[in-house]
Amino acid sequence: MTMKMLICSDGSEQAERAIRLGAAIATGCQAEVTLFGIVEARGQTTALLDSLKRGQALLQEKKIQAELITKSGDPIPEIIKRTEEANYDLVVIGAVRKESRGLFWMSSKSYKIIKAIKPPVLLVAGKSTALKRMLICSGGRSYIDTAVRLSGHIARGTGAAVTLLHVMPEPPALYARLRRMEENVAMLLASNSELGLNLRHEKETLEALGVPVEVRLRRGSVLEEILREIRDGNYDLVVTGSALSQSLRTYVLGNISREIVNRADRAVLVVRSHQTLEQSSHGLRDWLSRLTAG
Repeated sequence: MTMKMLICSDGSEQAERAIRLGAAIATGCQAEVTLFGIVEARGQTTALLDSLKRGQALLQEKKIQAELITKSGDPIPEIIKRTEEANYDLVVIGAVRKESRGLFWMSSKSYKIIKAIKPPVLLVAGKSTALKRMLICSGGRSYIDTAVRLSGHIARGTGAAVTLLHVMPEPPALYARLRRMEENVAMLLASNSELGLNLRHEKETLEALGVPVEVRLRRGSVLEEILREIRDGNYDLVVTGSALSQSLRTYVLGNISREIVNRADRAVLVVRSHQTLEQSSHGLRDWLSRLTAG
């Protein structure tokens, strides 16, 4: 089954970067691509079409045929409608920083799209248009499995190396021996603890795809240690998760994922938990399963 991508554009400079990064992923994964342009105001049509045609030409150079669709109106309902009408495995959008602090540093449109649509969302911030290093933020639980597999296929296609990061909070002094074991990656991966078993499964999933993977452990504030790793590791893409709201109609970003989206000045891939996929009508599970089996 072929991966299907929707790359959204408003004709802006950041949207062009999103198209170029999306093209790199599409080329590596041999994906089917729809370039989706939304005109919000009069006078933008020509610039948007020129931008989309440049993206289409770039994909054609890489032997990827891209369908080109344009709409007029509010981009959020148009993107929602498009993802409901067709089944996509990945949606790519440009993310522009609007504020320097607060809950919504990035455009509120980015958050609304993440909450409203079912496919994983790649928010392209910063200037990187290539993938060499990817960071997967793992909570050490099985809910991240879908993100690991999707990231693995993207990494395999683009030739990127992956770092699997888990941050551990400070334990009571009573558990000093457990702390020493957990801080030793090899010892932890060889253990039968829930954390060790899950991290080993995630590592083996990536290695089975032929992806170079390093497991890194940090200790302290989860958010601050993730942000420190992002800064220190010079990653091109950060992978995090989101979950269904209690209403089962929208998705929510937890505090950690929201802050990663806010503060990481690079591309962030937000992938639904496996519970989300149970509610989804598109074929991401089937696509991942067939690729893994193949």
